[in-house]
Amino acid sequence: MDLSDSGAAVNLVAGLVIAAGVLGVLLPVLPGLLLTWGGVLFWALLSDAGGPVRWLVLALATVIAGAGAVTKFLWPGRKLSDSGVPGPTLLAGGVTGLVGFFVVPVVGLVLGFLLGVYLVEAARLGAGRAWPSTRRALAAVGLSLLVELAAALGIAVVWVFGLILG
Repeated sequence: MDLSDSGAAVNLVAGLVIAAGVLGVLLPVLPGLLLTWGGVLFWALLSDAGGPVRWLVLALATVIAGAGAVTKFLWPGRKLSDSGVPGPTLLAGGVTGLVGFFVVPVVGLVLGFLLGVYLVEAARLGAGRAWPSTRRALAAVGLSLLVELAAALGIAVVWVFGLILG
C-alpha cells in the first residue's frame, strides 16, 4: 500500500481524525467523541473497503457514540443528584464551567465547573461543608471523562476491525 493509493490515503486521514478525537476526549479543546465518529463516517463514505463491512462499522460506531454521549451526562448526573448535590448547584457549575472554557484554555471547563460548585455550596452550606460536594462533582467529571474515553476507544477498535475485515 503506498500513499498514492486513494484507499490508503483515506485510511490514513480517517485514522488521524480518529486519533485526534481520542485525544480530544482528554483535551476538551476538541469535540472528541464527535471527531472520532466523524473519522469513521469519512472512512465509510470514501473507503474502498467491502460495502457491508464499512456500513456495519459506521452503524456500530454510531450506536457507541450515541450511547457514550447520553451516558456521559446521565450516569454522573444521577450519581451527583443521588449524593445530595442540588440542581441549582450543578447549573451554576455548568455556567462557570462554560465561562472557564473561554477564559482558561484546555482546563478551564473543568476548573470553572468545580469552582462554581464549590462557591455555590460554600454559600449554601458554609466553606467547611462545601468540599465534600466539590469532591463528588470532581468524581462525576472523572466518570464522565472515562465514559467518553471508553466510547471513543470503542469506536477506534471497531474501526480497526473494519480495516482488518474490509
